[in-house]
Amino acid sequence: MKPEIKDLIEVSRWYGQRKEFVIAGGGNTSFKDEDHLWIKASGINLGNIDESGFCVLDRAKLNDIPNQQFSDDSTFREEQVKNALLSARVDPASGLRPSVETSLHNLFNYRFVVHTHMTLVNGLMCSNLAQQKSLEIFGEKVLYVPYSDPGYILFKIIAEKIEEFNSKFNRNPNVVLIQNHGIFVAADTVEEIHQIYSEVKTKLQNAFAVFPEEKQIPISGKLVEILPAVRMLLSGEKLKVAVSFNSSWISNFITDKEIFEKGIARPFNPDQMVYCMSEFLFIENSSSKDAIIEEVRLKITDFKNRKGAVPKVIFIQDEGVIVAEDSPVSVAYLKDIVNDFCQIGVLSENFGGPHPLTKEQADFIENWEVENYRKKVSLGGKPKGRLENKIVVVTGAAQGFGAGIAEILHNEGANIVVADLNEDKGNEFAGQLNSKGTKNKASFIKVNVGDAESVENLMNETVLQFGGLDVMISNAGILRAGSLDEMDAATFELMTKINYTGYFLCSKYAQKVMKIQHKYKPGYYMDIIQINSKSGLKGSNKNFAYAGGKFGGIGLTQSFALELMPFNIKVNSICPGNFFDGPLWSDPENGLFVQYLKAGKVPGAKTIADVKAFYEAQVPAGRGCTAEDVAKAIFYVIEQEYETGQAVPVTGGQEMLN
Repeated sequence: MKPEIKDLIEVSRWYGQRKEFVIAGGGNTSFKDEDHLWIKASGINLGNIDESGFCVLDRAKLNDIPNQQFSDDSTFREEQVKNALLSARVDPASGLRPSVETSLHNLFNYRFVVHTHMTLVNGLMCSNLAQQKSLEIFGEKVLYVPYSDPGYILFKIIAEKIEEFNSKFNRNPNVVLIQNHGIFVAADTVEEIHQIYSEVKTKLQNAFAVFPEEKQIPISGKLVEILPAVRMLLSGEKLKVAVSFNSSWISNFITDKEIFEKGIARPFNPDQMVYCMSEFLFIENSSSKDAIIEEVRLKITDFKNRKGAVPKVIFIQDEGVIVAEDSPVSVAYLKDIVNDFCQIGVLSENFGGPHPLTKEQADFIENWEVENYRKKVSLGGKPKGRLENKIVVVTGAAQGFGAGIAEILHNEGANIVVADLNEDKGNEFAGQLNSKGTKNKASFIKVNVGDAESVENLMNETVLQFGGLDVMISNAGILRAGSLDEMDAATFELMTKINYTGYFLCSKYAQKVMKIQHKYKPGYYMDIIQINSKSGLKGSNKNFAYAGGKFGGIGLTQSFALELMPFNIKVNSICPGNFFDGPLWSDPENGLFVQYLKAGKVPGAKTIADVKAFYEAQVPAGRGCTAEDVAKAIFYVIEQEYETGQAVPVTGGQEMLN
């Protein structure tokens, strides 16, 4: 790898990982020598780019593009320019598509170019006094370019202005500011790039009469209650993920509709439109949750009729904002962009107030194939999986059986809440799932399933993080073996609280969220699933506290099923055989093999190996149960729509239903 390409990767990641410069992996960087130009390919995330993410182009062919004749029709012209850029690739087989701004990068006679949508810069660039204040703050040696539709026309305008700049100052500009767009910084070393950006930041901060700091504002319980409803109203055949939030930036613009319309109702720049669309909903009637939901429903219907799509950003007067998209990754982008354009709106007040794109400018971006392609690539293809975008809570998921189940469901496209008491292991496991780089995500939420307040908080936090709940898997449980003579009341009550009462509490608070979803998407099915045990199907010697709770769990399942099926909430128990490889059985200090050996449950057993062999011999399949075995049963009960109230055995034939 050329040393300069290593520098290019490092500088790209540095700016790409900082939201004050780049959001949603956007921005653009390049390096050039005499013969070739390396530029970030369209749709590649700047924050984690490597050498394979740069498209390499022949500069001789790039230099010839301005000499070619293109159509006067903007649609045909941009298609012709795109093909000309594709023809300049050194390696067409790579499949990489050069950025639409490639020719612009090629204009600079400096080796490195870093283009960002820096928030501070756009506070100025998206203001009414952008040109006047740019001159006052930076002087003539920074090139200011009025807004033009992006693409070839913008390139031609900047080329002319750079030529004029060269004639006046006998050099290329190091900084180009583009109205309603962002900043280009060019230099021969990455050190100079950093220095120039630092100087720009300092000058802008000194120019702001008011520079408020952002403060997060907790959202009200009202928004927590309406999120599942809004998520369902926005979900067609494909489920959405939705989140609600508020901040000091946002609160400036949602006190009434007039302030909203003047401030942030129209987009400021192309990048904002790529992810948020050109229009946002504003909900005025926030007197009650039902009033909010009804206005949201009516305005979504109107939006769909007009634009053939559902909105992605919904502002609610005095409450905050809801954003919804097809994955947690997309939602995170939306959240960042909303915070960014609200901040731009606030900062622009220092320079004569906000200056959004006109309707004609916004229409061009909305219909531009180049930006639609960039978004498609940056968000990845359609995620695959049997549980695509379902929101699934798994209690006791930090380790063992629960972790195995959670990982399999995550691999099938589910967004997983790892719910557990063990914070260290829970956070570590959620991090492992997220390290796979998929569009679906995992999140750890601490919970004590035996405590009603803790379980209610689990459901609220799940809604806040993903927007709703589709599958509740009550897996958390404990087991303490012992005879009637050995078992004390405190241990019995603890096991009952976790294994029996815990299932009741998870069902109680999960069904509240699910009923809201049913109300606004009546044909949609949801699931409450208890991970029971073969001990729920047949008594267990010297293990009555555990078996009793599991027997009771099946009674709860059958009763809940009768109550909740009218709301399309299916309730089933899955009864696994023994998971011998997990900590419940194999922990060297407190595992069941150790407990059963000490309790004398296996006649003649002298070692843990004797105990394990005894239990394996009782299974016709000759082995213990695995998380994969249970996951197949989970998929069955989720995917079918005509079964509820069942106890599904997964025991290798050890226990069979009558």
